[in-house]
Amino acid sequence: MTALTLSTAAAPGLRADAIVIGVAKGANGPVVVPGAEAVDKAYGGRLAGVLETLGAAGAEGEVTKLPAPAGFKTPLVLAVGLGSEPEKDASYDAEALRRAAGVAARALAGAKKAAFALPLTDAADLGAVAEGVALGAYSFDAYKEQDKDAKTKQGKSPLAEATLLGGKPRDAAHKAALARAAAVTEELNRARDLINTPPNDLDPEAFAAVAQTAAKEHGIKVQILDEKALTKGGYGGILGVGAGSAAGPRLVKLSYTSSKAKKHLAFVGKGITYDSGGISLKPAGHNETMKCDMSGAAAVFAAVVAVSRLGLDVNVTGWLALAENMPSGSATRPGDVLRMFSGKTVEVLNTDAEGRLVLADALWAASQEKPDAIVDVATLTGAMMLALGNRTFGIMANDDAFRSALHEAAEEVGEPAWPMPLPDHLRKGMDSPIADIANMGERMGGGLVAGLFLREFVGEGITWAHLDIAGPAFNEGGPFGYTPKGGTGTAVRTLVRLAELTAEGDLG
Repeated sequence: MTALTLSTAAAPGLRADAIVIGVAKGANGPVVVPGAEAVDKAYGGRLAGVLETLGAAGAEGEVTKLPAPAGFKTPLVLAVGLGSEPEKDASYDAEALRRAAGVAARALAGAKKAAFALPLTDAADLGAVAEGVALGAYSFDAYKEQDKDAKTKQGKSPLAEATLLGGKPRDAAHKAALARAAAVTEELNRARDLINTPPNDLDPEAFAAVAQTAAKEHGIKVQILDEKALTKGGYGGILGVGAGSAAGPRLVKLSYTSSKAKKHLAFVGKGITYDSGGISLKPAGHNETMKCDMSGAAAVFAAVVAVSRLGLDVNVTGWLALAENMPSGSATRPGDVLRMFSGKTVEVLNTDAEGRLVLADALWAASQEKPDAIVDVATLTGAMMLALGNRTFGIMANDDAFRSALHEAAEEVGEPAWPMPLPDHLRKGMDSPIADIANMGERMGGGLVAGLFLREFVGEGITWAHLDIAGPAFNEGGPFGYTPKGGTGTAVRTLVRLAELTAEGDLG
C-alpha cells in the first residue's frame, strides 16, 4: 500500500523521484492548474507552452513527462490531464482529482517517492487526491514469478510513497481526510485482492477465514455458519447452490456496533467464489473470470471493516453468503425445489441463477434483526450489463427516497450508478406450478426480475435496496483513472458513504 503523507514544503526543495502537476483543457490550449505555480515559475511562466509543444492538451487521463527545471531536487515533472477547465471561480470536482491522481500514481510505478502538487481547495479535495493515489497505485502480484537473484517480483512495484503538497500535517481536517482515505482505500484494495485471488485458493472456507482474521483485528464480532449449522438452520438456498462442490458453503456474519449508534444498517453480499453455472453450465468463454462472482461479498466485507476503522456512530452488520457453484452428481438440478431459510419454496429452473438463492437466505437472516435498512450487493445479472454497460451499477429498492439517497451517495464518491425500477407486472413470470416462486422469470428485463425475486425475501416493513454490480465489479479491459484491470472493489465506497450519512443523521 502506498504510504500517504502531507507537506507544506516548497516544491523546489522537496526530494522525490517526481513531482505531479495538473494540466487542463482550456479554450486556447493546455492550462496549468493551481498547485503547480512553483513549477510554472521555474519555467519562466511558459510551462503551458512547453507542454503544448510536447503534445499535451490537458485531456482527462493524459500523461506528459518532462525534465524538472533547474533548482528542483526532483528530476522529473509529470503533468496529468484533468479534462476541461472549470468555469470561472469554480474548482475541479473531487472525481476529476481522484482520477488524475490515480493515473499519475500508476504512471509512477517503480518510483520510491512522488510529490503531488494538484489543486487542493479544502480537505475534501485532499481526501480525493489521496484516494486516487492509493487506488491508482494498486497492483496484484501475489502470483507473479520471483526473480531469485534480485529477490523482487517481475514488473515494477507500486509507487511506495506519495506526499501531498499543500496538505497541512497539523490541520485537524486535513489529518482526518487523510486518515479516512487511508482506511477506505486499504480495505477497498483488500477487496480487490480477494476478487483477484484464484478460486483454487479462495473457496468459501478460505474467504470465511480471511473475514474472521480481519474481524478479530478490528474488534468486529464474527459468526460463521458451516454446512452443519446451515443444515440445522434450514438455509436451503445457500446449501442448494453449494451442493455440487467439494468445498462447502458458509454464511459469515460480521457485526460492528457503536455505543452511540441510533441506526442499524445491514449489508448483504453475494459470495460465489466460483460460478460454473452448475448443471446449467456456462458456455465456453464465459467461465474465465467467474472468480469475480464473490465481488459483492468482498465489498460488504471491506465496507464493514472500513466502518469499524473509522469508528462511525452506526451499527453495521455484514452478511457474506459464500458458496461455490459447481456441477456434480450431488449438484442441484433444474427442476429441483429448495426450501429456503424463510420457509418459502423455490423451483430452480436454472442453476446459473444461483446468486439470488444465496442472497435470499442471507436477506431473510438479516431481516430477523429488524435493521433500519438492508442493502445487498451482487454481481447478479448479465442483463444489467446489457442495460448499463461495464462501468455503471444498477440500484433497485422498495423505497424511492432510499434509492435516490443511495444514488446520490454513489455519485458523490465517484461510483457511477443508475436507479432502476421494480415493475410489479414482471413478478407473474416467476409463478411456479409446484412452488411458491421460481428462480427465473421473463428474459426481457432479467435484471429487474432478479430484483423482484430478492424483494420477496426482505422482511415486512424494512427499507431495502439492491445493487447489481455485474458490470463494474471486474474490469477486463485496460486500466483507467484509478481503476485497475481485474477486481475493482466497486460499491465499497458507496456503502461506507451510506454508513457515514446514517451516522450523521442525514438519512432520517
